[in-house]
Amino acid sequence: MEDSPSPSTSTSTSTSRQSKKAELSDDANVTGNGGSFGSVNEDLLQNILARLPARWFASAACVSKSWSSVCNRILTRPKLSSALSLNPSLSEAVDDVLQKVLCEPIRPHFAIVNVGSGFDLEKIMHLIRKTLGCNIPVIVTVSNGIIGRDALTSEFKEVKWGALFSGFEGESYARNVNEGILLTVGYLPGLKVEAIPLRHPTRIYSSVCVDDFIKDIKEYSASVSNCPFPVGIILFGEANGDMNPVMEKLDCAMPRDTVIVGDERGCFIYRSGNAKRNIIGSLDAIALVFAQDRDRSSGNIKFHVALSNGVSPVGTTYKAASVRTSNTDCSTWLTAKREGQQQLLDGQSILDDINNLLENHIASPDLYIGVIKNRKVSIEGGKPTPRSCIAYHGVVGGDEEYLYVDGTGMKTGDIFQFYYSDPNAAQASVTKVHDALKNIKLKGEGNNSCVFGGLVFACYGRGESFFGCHNVDSSPLLECFPGLPVAGIFCGGEIVRPFITMISREGSHVNCCLHVYSSVYLVMSYTPPSMGC
Repeated sequence: MEDSPSPSTSTSTSTSRQSKKAELSDDANVTGNGGSFGSVNEDLLQNILARLPARWFASAACVSKSWSSVCNRILTRPKLSSALSLNPSLSEAVDDVLQKVLCEPIRPHFAIVNVGSGFDLEKIMHLIRKTLGCNIPVIVTVSNGIIGRDALTSEFKEVKWGALFSGFEGESYARNVNEGILLTVGYLPGLKVEAIPLRHPTRIYSSVCVDDFIKDIKEYSASVSNCPFPVGIILFGEANGDMNPVMEKLDCAMPRDTVIVGDERGCFIYRSGNAKRNIIGSLDAIALVFAQDRDRSSGNIKFHVALSNGVSPVGTTYKAASVRTSNTDCSTWLTAKREGQQQLLDGQSILDDINNLLENHIASPDLYIGVIKNRKVSIEGGKPTPRSCIAYHGVVGGDEEYLYVDGTGMKTGDIFQFYYSDPNAAQASVTKVHDALKNIKLKGEGNNSCVFGGLVFACYGRGESFFGCHNVDSSPLLECFPGLPVAGIFCGGEIVRPFITMISREGSHVNCCLHVYSSVYLVMSYTPPSMGC
């Protein structure tokens, strides 16, 4: 036989039951059974619920069917929310940005977290998923800098990691600044979003991995949409990987209206919405894939891209005479001839010519060669397709024998020209981007569409040190769309597609997907089914 409860236990149980009855009574009042909220009309209720933070809003949607219906009406339009924190404490920085992005109603469909190398990626992933849930794709990347609004002050900042000089009692010192976080959360009704990885080959590089990657993207898109091709892809490459063959195949495999943007070289971890896609091991890239949702018609979300170019050509064109590849440091050694001439030129001779042309033009620019590559690309064992593209290789140096450049993939006979980092050209290009984005806005006013978010992928070489003033790279978005949620990073190489940079001498278009000293802009617009923004 069980022992009888003590008087104190009985009293406690009775009090607990009375408290429970009171809670149930309050719930009845809230859900409309005779309480104060029962007499509130839906318009007033919608006004109240629309002011709730995201977590309370999610709880309110579970109160009753009528409340859930009102909540669904509040979130009929897409939304992008972003915040930045430079708090050196990881947990406090994460808390700062989470509170900011969740201060208004939103149902996260994806999250992108960009951090400095001073923060632990796995710990951040745990904290983000603990709050946002485990059923959405989350990508955490180490970037070269972050762009966005401060979570506490709302001040817009472009922050590049590096040395910060400070004074203390008359002495100056430098400390490495690499701690900070940018969180971007998106709610995109009408689209499905998933993170799809590109495996790193275990042996010599094989195109099979890229073919499988493209196949995975197409299969996912076909599974959620009426089309095997996504609306857009945000791509993050691994620092030690080679994104040239990846973008060559993606450019051929995807239709022209599939937008691809991202960071060519970085470091990342990820979690997919589908746990089966979470791969343990080395990866070359992770793609955040946006595909139309066949089961929902809630207006049309469109991705727009623009590019601010930051390099200018200098000198004549050259033809590669001999090409050697160094696999140890992923570089190319080459000799060349001026196009149309027979004299063989060594690396030092070529650089002397270029430096003489730049002597009175700009001080110590970064040099690149832009190589026109005419190749045949095969996808999934299909018939090879001719493709022309321009690829940039950073110039390392030259001697009396070779010109040394970063990267591989060049062949004897390739035509190339030198390019240098040019802030004047970049500034003029930013102005052109401003005009292009303004046209998006003007068109939106005519067909009831609106811009709801923007992302920036800027070269690490740009920023305040390049232009001589701050927030230049972000200015087109900030000026064309005041109050627009804007987030961005400083990259190790900027990805954008589709984009045509030039027309070759034969009159054919030459594509470029991987850029240098550029800023890439992704603008997201929404057109509702009937009513305007």
